[in-house]
Amino acid sequence: MPIPLAATRSLRHISREFMTGAVTGGAVLLFVGTGGTVLLKAMERLNGGHEIVDRTLVAVMLLNVALILFGWFRYRGLADELTQLTNAGRRANALLQHDPLTGFLNRRSLIEQGAVLFNGARRRGKTMALLNIDLDHFKTVNDMHGYAAGDLLLAHVAKTIGEIMPSSSLLSRLGADEFACAFVFDSSQPRVVDRLAERLLAGLAQPFVTNGTEIHVGTSIGIARSDLDCTSIDALLRTSDIALHAAKSAGRNRHAWFDHAMERSLQLRGELEAGLRSAIPHNEIVPYFEQQVDLNTGRITGFEVLARWEHPTRGTIAPDVFIPIAEEIGLIGDLSLSMMRQAFAAARDWDAGLTLSVNISPLQLRDAWLPQKIIKTLVETGFPASRLEIEITESALFDNVPLAQSIVGSLKNQGIRLALDDFGTGYSSLAHLRALPFDRIKIDKSFVASILDNPESMAIVNTIARLGDSLNLPTTAEGIETAAIEDRLRGIGCTKGQGYLYGRPLGAAEVRRLLAEKRLLAQRPDRDAPPPRGIAPRLAG
Repeated sequence: MPIPLAATRSLRHISREFMTGAVTGGAVLLFVGTGGTVLLKAMERLNGGHEIVDRTLVAVMLLNVALILFGWFRYRGLADELTQLTNAGRRANALLQHDPLTGFLNRRSLIEQGAVLFNGARRRGKTMALLNIDLDHFKTVNDMHGYAAGDLLLAHVAKTIGEIMPSSSLLSRLGADEFACAFVFDSSQPRVVDRLAERLLAGLAQPFVTNGTEIHVGTSIGIARSDLDCTSIDALLRTSDIALHAAKSAGRNRHAWFDHAMERSLQLRGELEAGLRSAIPHNEIVPYFEQQVDLNTGRITGFEVLARWEHPTRGTIAPDVFIPIAEEIGLIGDLSLSMMRQAFAAARDWDAGLTLSVNISPLQLRDAWLPQKIIKTLVETGFPASRLEIEITESALFDNVPLAQSIVGSLKNQGIRLALDDFGTGYSSLAHLRALPFDRIKIDKSFVASILDNPESMAIVNTIARLGDSLNLPTTAEGIETAAIEDRLRGIGCTKGQGYLYGRPLGAAEVRRLLAEKRLLAQRPDRDAPPPRGIAPRLAG
């Protein structure tokens, strides 16, 4: 096993001290032996005696004096070097145990000292609490204000935590913007921990001012306690992290206590995430189709494409379960294109007047290559661009309006129509209608479902319908579930609607049977023939 560098240096200093001490000690002994003789003879000579002082002894004595002085100064130098080395070792040890920016314990030291605190609490019949504190969107601070401002904010956060937490707490910086606090409390008084967490949330919500700029940052806190099936500090760290994830999922800027339901939910999410990575390329997630109807004639005008996961063991999984996961893990683009490919292939030989409406995730509008990907899918499946309507929510437009304008323009140039989805639920709707060339407005179902009971909802729907009429933009009402709602919408000028009144979303085979009954399938004997030259074969849906 190699000897550490610091230990090697210490050994060298010890050997140097030993040699210097040995030489100095020998010089002192020699000085005592020779110096005594020389001095006695010198004294007698001064008193009138005839003693002759041996010059060799004088030279030896002077040499001894020089050696003694050399040894003394060398000893002092070595002592100073050893002191400096010792101090450097202490500083290095402190750096190994503490975060240099905040002075808090690092993760390894928290685990070591936390294990001692954990075991001590168990022996005394007490409970150890661990608060996992994470700054929300801290990366934005670094991006907008620079890393120097970010470091100042972290130091401020550490100072605030230190002022609020009990003096006996173990305080640690676990990562870039993640902190931990561990302390012992009475298990019958969990409200004490709640109050500390609330004070932390309030204290860290205060603006931090640097260079005349106010920086605001939110905080999420996960709390775990040692008396809930936690057998070690590692388990406590893990459960507090699960609670932190739950606090973030619940909306951030709050604290949450760990419970076992969170762990089961996290395990389920992990299973769904793993399954999703396999489900998309294997076409386990398939398109369902919701009818869109002309409110004046009752005729089917098209369908909105909805995703359903036909899981081999869990059955059909709704999109609100797996779509957020796909967005978080970066698979929403692949999922969306897979839905389009399957839906386009299924609808290629429907009546030419039937359209398909496809929702685009806000994250997809950050992809400058989105129009090319959609157009490539249209070409591969042979589906006409004129029969496709892309639905974009208002919230999707906020991140980068110029990029959204570029994407929308490219799609429009290919003959694809655009609908502003969930109109009225976002912000700056009129600005979006002016800036982007939409072809249709979709009224959110939250307004439509309550128009008979809520005068405000009725006023909003009526206003949107009139606005669409004045801008020459037809409107589609979502969430129609009763004939009475349909009548009211028809009366205020809505041209198109969709909802359970017209039937539940259907799979591709069921839609095909429905359209066959209504004679809305195009008579195309070449359905299974190879595609024209230059168009790639469609994928099986």
